[in-house]
Amino acid sequence: MRLLLVEDDERVAAALVAVLGRHGFQVRHARSGHEALDALVPDGNEPYRVVLLDLGLPDRDGFEVCSRIRAGSGVPVIMVTARADIRSRIHGLNLGADDYVTKPYDMGELLARIHAVARRGAAPAAVAAPAATDDVPPPRGPLESRGIRIDRERRRVSVDGRDVPLTRKEFDLLALLAQSPGVVYRREQIFSEVWRSGWEGNGRTLEVHIGSLRTKLALPGLVEAVRGVGYRLIPESPQTPRPPADPADPPPATPEI
Repeated sequence: MRLLLVEDDERVAAALVAVLGRHGFQVRHARSGHEALDALVPDGNEPYRVVLLDLGLPDRDGFEVCSRIRAGSGVPVIMVTARADIRSRIHGLNLGADDYVTKPYDMGELLARIHAVARRGAAPAAVAAPAATDDVPPPRGPLESRGIRIDRERRRVSVDGRDVPLTRKEFDLLALLAQSPGVVYRREQIFSEVWRSGWEGNGRTLEVHIGSLRTKLALPGLVEAVRGVGYRLIPESPQTPRPPADPADPPPATPEI
């Protein structure tokens, strides 16, 4: 698996390249944002499966690099940085990062996260090719709830006709919860379905994505946290009763049984 490491600290990069190499990764080390963007230009070689992106780069901020990567590529990006504040986490995820890991980190956890986002990033390609069997279910139609339309084939979301751009993880999270409004999805299940990994130690990541969804959709009460369990999409409330009919109006039609 090819991996692009964007890190200006030579000592940190050398240690990472050595460990990743022992685990079967082919690592290219980019020391600046400009070098990282050049490395991602298609050149006929096997594409990178994951980008490990430091934020404190010498020529430009890692957030800008992530934004430019996401504008032209769907390669999964893991931000690996010493910036542990929640605002940086939210900003990075909103720019399209697939995960956010703070230094210092456990190497085993980083490896697990790399494999998780690589599997997730490869999933769309795996299902895109037409299958040669009659047993394949038909394409999934759109989901609609509370004025939200989720086009799962084109991965687009709109609220009352207004397009809402979401990151990959935000879309997958919303699509999962919208499958069964009112049903509580356990944290373990959410991470298994969306992140393809365990949820232990990742609770803050899930909270950030939920908060970002509420903000982008402009529906703060859309997703409810069920304490100690997980999250659910609040189902559409029954329509409010109509006002009493005017005596001059014709009587309502008798409903069909």
